[in-house]
Amino acid sequence: MTLLTALQGDFGDSGDALRIDGHTLSREQLLGAAAAVADRVAGAPALAVLARPTAETVAAVVGGLVAGVPVVPLPPDSGPKERAHILRDSGAVLLAHAAADAAPQDAGVTGLPVDLTERSATTHAEPDPDATAFVLYTSGTTGAPKGAMIRRSAVAADLDALAGAWAWTADDTLVHGLPLFHVHGLVLGVLGALRTGSRLVHTGRPTPAGYAAAGGSLYFGVPTVWSRLAADPEAAGQLASARLLVSGSAPLPVPVFERLAALTGHAPIERYGMTESLITVSTRADGERRPGSVGLPVTGVRTRLVGEDGGPVPSDGESVGELQVAGPTLFTGYLNRPDANAESWTADGWFRTGDVAVIGEDGFHRIVGRASVDLIKSGGYRIGAGEVEAALRDHPAVADAAVVGAPDEDLGQAVVAYVIAEGAVTGEQLTAFVAERLSVHKRPRKVVLVPELPRNAMGKVLKKQLLAESAHG
Repeated sequence: MTLLTALQGDFGDSGDALRIDGHTLSREQLLGAAAAVADRVAGAPALAVLARPTAETVAAVVGGLVAGVPVVPLPPDSGPKERAHILRDSGAVLLAHAAADAAPQDAGVTGLPVDLTERSATTHAEPDPDATAFVLYTSGTTGAPKGAMIRRSAVAADLDALAGAWAWTADDTLVHGLPLFHVHGLVLGVLGALRTGSRLVHTGRPTPAGYAAAGGSLYFGVPTVWSRLAADPEAAGQLASARLLVSGSAPLPVPVFERLAALTGHAPIERYGMTESLITVSTRADGERRPGSVGLPVTGVRTRLVGEDGGPVPSDGESVGELQVAGPTLFTGYLNRPDANAESWTADGWFRTGDVAVIGEDGFHRIVGRASVDLIKSGGYRIGAGEVEAALRDHPAVADAAVVGAPDEDLGQAVVAYVIAEGAVTGEQLTAFVAERLSVHKRPRKVVLVPELPRNAMGKVLKKQLLAESAHG
């Protein structure tokens, strides 16, 4: 089973190789329980897994991988319509869940209770490296979620590239409390430990207290997690003994980066990726960690910037273009979606990420955001929302900000900022503050003070929702 090399016994085995929300397992125990799952699912077209942050979820996922059955993580909070779509579209006829949970009532799906005490010594043949390991459903901004098919070889290539970039070894203890139905929490945060041989501590929920008590050397988090930790100096100080803090899934605000570095003594690693590409760009453990930058392409990955005319965009640190990627970590396509596949790939085989970015002369990448919501075309100018957001966050009374381009009859799009303020400040003052730091045309035309920003499970701001609100405002 060469994908999860740590389960082959090459790294030794302690009784607590995995600790998930207080439940501990050795690798031998995990493999025995997973093999029992594999015996029951072998030959199935797909295995859906109710992906709660539990040891049963990990055993079910590993069991599907052992059997060579595509694993379909099902968000535990998915609504009936989304859940029915994922099960139907993926072709999953089995839904793995903890034995203590009620059996699923979904039409055409059989519940598969996972018992961690069950064991099997069956040896399953290693599946083809090009076989599908996962069908991961993306939360598209329009229409039903699309299932991205991820090959086993793509998972292996990405984890090996990240192990190199982050000096991630069997000597590490990885800590995180991220959901187990995304690339970040599941592929990196679970399979990464099972490939490198590091111990894994999943805290259940990603609280500052949980992270502080875990005693890890390597920590994963999304910006919301790091922001909360930066607001808790006592908990943050407990991470001083760690080796590396990694942030991803959304841009890390520069003030959070700087406060985290001051409290822990560690400038965090930032990285970039997508469900479809896994992690393609990252700063390095032994390299510069520049606030607002996600660093360089990982081993085997190539990147380029393309303009609206289809021509190349220079890597000059200023010019904005669509980021396209190529390499061994890419998905094979969207399940049952030939239309989306045709739109996602260039004629010469590069994946269109839909993100806009800037690349410096030194190769460092800065992600501006989604082309659909973060590239604002106002009065003939192309404005990156992230740049305006960063300027707003520099104001001492601003806790966070999100910027969108609202339709405007005169400008085409007007820069509108939604701001969470911690002190007394007016929209006019914030507009002037930005105009003093950036080109005047980048200043917000409207500032809306809000108590919070709408976010998804990984902490990304739901800008489509903000745009809808601006349209009705």
